[in-house]
Amino acid sequence: MHYPVLKHLSPAYFTLVMGTGVISISAGLLHLMLLASLLLGLNIAFYSILWIMNIGRVLRYPSEIFADFVNVQKGSGFLTMVAGSAVLGSQLVILKDQTIPAVFLLGWAAILYLTLNYGLLTRFMIQKHKPGLIDGISGGWLLHIIAPQSIAILILLLDMHCSFMPRAEFDFIALSLWLLGGMLYIWVMVLIFYRMIFLDFLPEHLHSSYWSNMGAMAISTLAGSLLVVNGESAPYLHPFLPFIKGFTLFYWAGGSWWIPLLIILGFWRYVLRKFPLRYDDSYWAMVFPLGMYSLATLHMAHSLDLPFLFPLAHASFFLALTAWCLSFLAMLYGFVPISYKKVLHRNGD
Repeated sequence: MHYPVLKHLSPAYFTLVMGTGVISISAGLLHLMLLASLLLGLNIAFYSILWIMNIGRVLRYPSEIFADFVNVQKGSGFLTMVAGSAVLGSQLVILKDQTIPAVFLLGWAAILYLTLNYGLLTRFMIQKHKPGLIDGISGGWLLHIIAPQSIAILILLLDMHCSFMPRAEFDFIALSLWLLGGMLYIWVMVLIFYRMIFLDFLPEHLHSSYWSNMGAMAISTLAGSLLVVNGESAPYLHPFLPFIKGFTLFYWAGGSWWIPLLIILGFWRYVLRKFPLRYDDSYWAMVFPLGMYSLATLHMAHSLDLPFLFPLAHASFFLALTAWCLSFLAMLYGFVPISYKKVLHRNGD
């Protein structure tokens, strides 16, 4: 039996879990508890269904999933499994104080990260026929930064809520992952920026994954803000606090700089060049950065005592929530049978 949904399932579909998770956490911090709980329930369902579908894809279409893994453009999408697991764990800690399942999700995310990160990079490095920058690099590569930062965030949250965690050791791991993410961002962003400025850049090249240019800096801001909070009770972090605070603001400023440019490029793609606006899974790669920017701004305003940033955090949250709602409705519409869609369009005419 043929299952086209499984056959063509994007490895990056866990961005659905990532986007839903960060908006749920922001809603909780803004005391919108009903919305936060609703999104948590949905996210547990999304996470479970996506794993069932991916396991089914491995069993039914192993050649297709291997082809995605070795594809330089698509392969990095598998790292959304890492970030999705860590984001769901962070939801459980913040909203429900469920530390035990969050610890299991942390372990699972760490295993996935070590396996996928080094497996993907090794495969990309040793393959014989390599694409150039035009076909090889995109915003999806920034998942190599988002994945370790999401693990660092979950570690720091568990440090705050778990008495049994070896705090000094885990804070050190989180600090190391945060620094690693910053180094990787510089490496990857140089290539992306070069590709966008100096090589052909057509409307079809502007995937929603380029919102990760901002999203990778936003999640680094959040991790830095949590390090500042943890540093107050971790003596060995005290000497690093001025550095951490400075780089946290550095990440936030860099992420903020990207937003107007990405909006302008979107206007160029959809309005000036009339690129078709239709749903695909890549739109969740825009929802996640928008939600993460709100969450990161909220935490940074608190940890660095910058109360004048709270209105910006609130405004960006409602923007991200709007993007989530539109993407979710478009996703549901995508599941409507084609025959029924024809009836709807006929009635509309």
